[in-house]
Amino acid sequence: MAPPLVLLQDIHLRFGVQPLLNGAELSVSAGERLCFVGRNGSGKSTLLKVAAGLIEPDSGTRFVQPGTTVRYLPQEPDFSGFSTTLAYVEAGMGPGDQEYRAQYLLDQLGLTGREDPSNLSGGEARRAALARVIAPEPDVLMLDEPTNHLDLPAIEWLESELKSLRSALVIISHDRRFLENLSRATLWIDRGTTRRLEQGFSAFEGWRDQVLEQEETERHKLDRKIVAELDWLRYGVTARRKRNVRRLGDLHAMRKDRREERRVQGNVTITVTEGQTSGKLIIEAKHVAKAYDGVPVVNDFSTRILRGDRIGIVGPNGAGKTTLLKILTGELKPDSGSVRLGTNLEIASLDQKRAALRPETTLRDALTGGGSDTVLVGGQPKHVMGYLKDFLFTPEQANSPLSVLSGGERGRLMLARALALPANVLVLDEPTNDLDLETLDLLQEMVADFPGTVILVSHDRDFLDRTVTSVIAAEGHGVFNEYAGGYADMVNQRGRGVEAKVRFDDGKAESKPGAKAPAAAAPAKDAKRRLSFHEKHALQTLPKTLDKLRADAEALAAKLADPALYTRDPAGFEKTSAALATVQKEIDAAEEEWLRLEILREEIGA
Repeated sequence: MAPPLVLLQDIHLRFGVQPLLNGAELSVSAGERLCFVGRNGSGKSTLLKVAAGLIEPDSGTRFVQPGTTVRYLPQEPDFSGFSTTLAYVEAGMGPGDQEYRAQYLLDQLGLTGREDPSNLSGGEARRAALARVIAPEPDVLMLDEPTNHLDLPAIEWLESELKSLRSALVIISHDRRFLENLSRATLWIDRGTTRRLEQGFSAFEGWRDQVLEQEETERHKLDRKIVAELDWLRYGVTARRKRNVRRLGDLHAMRKDRREERRVQGNVTITVTEGQTSGKLIIEAKHVAKAYDGVPVVNDFSTRILRGDRIGIVGPNGAGKTTLLKILTGELKPDSGSVRLGTNLEIASLDQKRAALRPETTLRDALTGGGSDTVLVGGQPKHVMGYLKDFLFTPEQANSPLSVLSGGERGRLMLARALALPANVLVLDEPTNDLDLETLDLLQEMVADFPGTVILVSHDRDFLDRTVTSVIAAEGHGVFNEYAGGYADMVNQRGRGVEAKVRFDDGKAESKPGAKAPAAAAPAKDAKRRLSFHEKHALQTLPKTLDKLRADAEALAAKLADPALYTRDPAGFEKTSAALATVQKEIDAAEEEWLRLEILREEIGA
């Protein structure tokens, strides 16, 4: 095995009372592809900064092979002292580096190099910082949340670029697909210590579950042994022999180990407060259009969203996704066309900019509105401490200002606020920003199981594939088209992913031409003129499913027709009635889906 380029041994670091790192280890060899995983606050970024030489640990050793170049991407880059983005990128290069790569990478990332760093958006700042650390092609490249603030085209370009580098990669990210595509080894940071898996992220979750299950088994064995030793101490000691003294010492040691054991941090408890049942029609938009300064943002878009639909909106930054979302929910009026909202709608929204959070507000006041110890969850009062605990906040944090929260904690707080409101429609604009993998898992389950309607904007491909039933994609020039299925289904139907946008000298953003993405949006209609595999399968199987459901309904109805059933078996009567109602709902849904697919098939044929 090649000697490590960067080596950390027995790293200890304490912030406050609780140790953050307790004997952490890290080894990075040439060409490795290593990802860091762990809960928010577990010390991933801190360990990466120790490895980059930016933080001095309390104890432990850091070794870097002489002559090794290391570059580190921070979550919040510092642009002070630089007049342009090109000057910022070039300042990160050393003697012998290829100077042309600075401008090349800026061009690839949609920047000219002449931008004023003080006026950059979050996405532009991240792109400039990426160009700075990638341009020198270092021996070891350390990336802390590289996909934050990036849109889908930039994420997919970054994947391709990183795959082509010879640098060793150390990555922290909450983007599952990104980690699966790049990593070959996984470092799990858990309760201050590190465990390493010599496989990529795709194998991590199964391995982690096995480790935690084994830990729980060992904990139970220790508990049983302590109980047995306590019983011996009470009833079995006959004399103070050396053997008994040693056994008593072992008991004290076991009890100390049990007390000092750091348990796995609990999971977020995500539940959405269900509102009253909405009408069948949620939103109907007909030929809506919106332009700013003569530039079309939404152009002649129509859709019909029904109860139970889960819609994902995708596209590059600046394509008009949030504008379309606001038009569909009635927050913004279109320049032309019409939007009709259904009846009994109760909408809960999550803003992507976390704009509703004031830095000086405390966690308690952010949830309760101030002056109260309770938060209304679905109209029912719940103590704020209990609700904070559901989202992994400690009682000590209740009176802390929001300015001290990490990005992940701010994301959890916004989720807590949004989900406390009764809702039958969830509108989520970039809900996955800064959430750790475990919280993402629960958010995915919540969205997938939510009985109402969900409309979300996201750049997370894995999240889209796991949650949505259809995708509305920005095609360029204000054109949006809808595709059945998740993000991968959209790519299969469309023949390509989301196109990037490039910034020209006149300042107007256009669809980026080139091999990866045709500039014109017109071919999208041709790409749409075919049924997906799932739609074809549904068209073939739904008639048989309907026949079975109708037969089940007839059997249940015949059972209920017995006039003596209620007298003889009231519970059976109630159960049969409920089963019949459920089957009837399934029949209605299946008929509606079959009709929708038949209409789609006829339209495609025409």
